[in-house]
Amino acid sequence: MNPRLPYVLLVGAAVIIFILSCMLLSRGRRSPSCESQPHIVEKTGSKSQSLVFADLTPEELAQVVRYLQGNLGVQLVDASRAKPSDNCIASVDVQVPTKAEVLQFLDGGGARPPREALAVLYFGNQPDPNVTEYVVGPLPMPVYHRDITVQKYGGKVPYHRRPMLGSEYEQVGAFIETVAFAAAPTFLEEVFEYDGTNMAFQTTAPHGFRSGDRKSWFIVFQNVSGFFVHPVGLEVLVDHSSLDISRWAVSRVFYNGQYYRDMVELESAYMQGRISVEKVRKAPRDGDFSSMKPRAPASALFPLQYEPQGPRYSVRSNHVLFQAWSFAFGMSVNTGLRLFDIRHKGERVAYEISVQEALSVYGSNCPGGMSTRYMDGSFGIGRYTSPLVRGVDCPYLATYLDVHYLAHSQVSRVSKNALCIFEQNLGSPLRRHYSNLQSLYYGGLVNSALVVRSIATVGNYDYVWDFIFYQNGAIEGKVQATGYTSSSFLHGDGLRYGNRVWEHTLGTIRTHSINYKVDLDVGGVKNSLVAHDMAFEMTRAPWSLEQQIERPRLTKKVLDTEDQAAFRLQSKMPRYVYFAANSKNKWGHQRGYRIQITSFAGDHVPEASSMERAISWARYQLAVTRRKEEEPTSTSIYNQNDPWTPTVAFADFINNETITNEDLVAWITAGFLHIPHSEDIPNTVTVGNSVGFLLRPYNYYDLDPSIYSHDGVFFTSKQDFTACEINPLACLPKTASCLPNFPPFTYDGFQNM
Repeated sequence: MNPRLPYVLLVGAAVIIFILSCMLLSRGRRSPSCESQPHIVEKTGSKSQSLVFADLTPEELAQVVRYLQGNLGVQLVDASRAKPSDNCIASVDVQVPTKAEVLQFLDGGGARPPREALAVLYFGNQPDPNVTEYVVGPLPMPVYHRDITVQKYGGKVPYHRRPMLGSEYEQVGAFIETVAFAAAPTFLEEVFEYDGTNMAFQTTAPHGFRSGDRKSWFIVFQNVSGFFVHPVGLEVLVDHSSLDISRWAVSRVFYNGQYYRDMVELESAYMQGRISVEKVRKAPRDGDFSSMKPRAPASALFPLQYEPQGPRYSVRSNHVLFQAWSFAFGMSVNTGLRLFDIRHKGERVAYEISVQEALSVYGSNCPGGMSTRYMDGSFGIGRYTSPLVRGVDCPYLATYLDVHYLAHSQVSRVSKNALCIFEQNLGSPLRRHYSNLQSLYYGGLVNSALVVRSIATVGNYDYVWDFIFYQNGAIEGKVQATGYTSSSFLHGDGLRYGNRVWEHTLGTIRTHSINYKVDLDVGGVKNSLVAHDMAFEMTRAPWSLEQQIERPRLTKKVLDTEDQAAFRLQSKMPRYVYFAANSKNKWGHQRGYRIQITSFAGDHVPEASSMERAISWARYQLAVTRRKEEEPTSTSIYNQNDPWTPTVAFADFINNETITNEDLVAWITAGFLHIPHSEDIPNTVTVGNSVGFLLRPYNYYDLDPSIYSHDGVFFTSKQDFTACEINPLACLPKTASCLPNFPPFTYDGFQNM
């Protein structure tokens, strides 16, 4: 053996180790972190001006409460522990100034309108109990309050119309557990193994059949995760109309298809063996089939979105800038997300876009289900806006904002990270063309849009509210429904009202209707409403007169009155309806914005119904009316508990007034019919449950404004499309090869419950 061989082998091994080490080090080297770059943002609107629409701060809310406590001359009890016979502050929100005041400030150089609050108070401790609304101002140091109730509603608001406070729900729950259930101990223990903690209650609304009623069916479920799909067959009708809690009573009881006078009669019938008992298997605390815990272990990570050079939008206070867009945003405690002063390329296209109401009408052969018509605004869509989970509810790197509100308490609360804003690459082109005829080229633009989102969890349902801003000047309002389906106990002819989704669970049929207010200002405040559509006409071919051609032609009509502009829910509506400006584009057409609705709504409640006027906005897929300060909303929070004498009846807005060259508002209703099915277990998915509307430029510009986007891609067959200066996509290995900075995951959704 050659004596030098061991040394050669050692040197060779050292070289190999060195090479492998270099490879491992280079492979493990991290890419540079993504850094924000300065971006071109058009100057559209002002942060300081947008504050005229801003939600109240915690400090302002506290000042309003202190002022009311010291200046009304009555004792105010904290609403979180108030009894019906107490006086309390139910809610405080910003009082948005009149449109004329705001436009004079924004456009006319006028003074900033005084900042004011709207306070809703319950006066139960006085000879004439009622609900009163006060405007309090100026903030931050209020010195006056005005009672606007009669001016706003045409009269006082009777006390029975008040939305239920959280404290009243707690008091009714305590009444059921300590008074009602105490009358049927044997039945509850032997049939449900009731131990005082294993039952949950869900309320229904409205509360009765006529004005003044406050009788609520409470549906009983197993108190487990996802209890909404665990009915046990028992429902209790509680009369809680008296302001004296000691006078509350059980009016009726329902169990497994049979009605009883009260719990005493139910207990007696059970003891005598006159009840058909349907034992429900006791569910574990996690709910078993209703648990949302994943049934599969985590695997490869799902795709994530990031911004290689940082966000291309800015958020300052309540003002957002994104490319050619600017707008202000806010969160109404009752109706949720709303936008103001929406501008594109510096020109206002809408003054206000806001959610008005979310209605659901249920069917069932159980009393609670068949009598339910939820009007979620009365519960508080904004109040129930829930904290968002990074990476699921919104992209992980979205901008997250807190929401402050004051409702059902005299202390403001914060919903952390309850609103998110992000730019989203939708994974498809906004426009494109590949040319293989004559010249050879490719031109396209990625469909990247800005999304403003909140999610409200109102009882069993979660509503995902989006406003989306596209580069071609279009705005989309969209809502996606998820959460748990509400259910009834399956018995008798239950399958007439839904599908069986578990052993004793009937997924009950329901309709969902969402109403929006869209105050478009196209080329100015004064607009007209125009309808374009098509019709086939028969003609002879000019070059061959013996031949007939059927050709589509354009039809045009100006809709002169509110009656002409009110389109019933299932009626045929012109496919192009647009707000027309008094100005024209380069080609001689009236500049406009088109309203395009996406909806597959169920049927509306028959107009013969005694409560239909309270939800008469849902008669129409679209209704355009003159804008009036005295018609700020399509409904009222007081309609839920007295729909038989509605505080606001939208049908009264439509009175055949002329709408030509006027300040107009579009009231849009989108909805869907939901027949729950087995795939709604454990809960409902958003796929297929999305409705809303688009506002699209229609001859508003001389050409598509997105052609000026910095994201455009164009190259020809004769160009070097691998060169960065020709094709920005060729630069991605350089410009996008960075690692995003993911902040640590946090969640505050279980605080301040």
